[in-house]
Amino acid sequence: MKTIYNEAFWKALEVLVDGSQVIVDRPKGSAHPRFPLLIYPLDYGYLKGTTTMDGGGIDIWKGSSPQPTVDAIICTVDLMKKDSEIKILLGCTPEEMKLAYEFHNQGSVMKGMLIIRNNELNG
Repeated sequence: MKTIYNEAFWKALEVLVDGSQVIVDRPKGSAHPRFPLLIYPLDYGYLKGTTTMDGGGIDIWKGSSPQPTVDAIICTVDLMKKDSEIKILLGCTPEEMKLAYEFHNQGSVMKGMLIIRNNELNG
């Protein structure tokens, strides 16, 4: 089956982000609180006032663009926590998207899939 592009999905994410405060609680270069060898390659945080299956806020990766647009998501599967989540990428360059993707694909416990917003497919 062919991938189906849905601009309404991306617009809904924009509404969610625009209506929420971005909290960066793990700045670029900081270590994961439980796994100190995992270093965050970009600013990482969450959308205040949102929730996910684990009870926390929706996770975000914040890139270097001054205009924090919703550029992509990473869908993750965490075998240790036995859960799945999405991570929203805001204002990320292609290189920053790659760094976030690689962060979620270290080792064998967590795996992620990068889905990049592509307005060219909406036509």
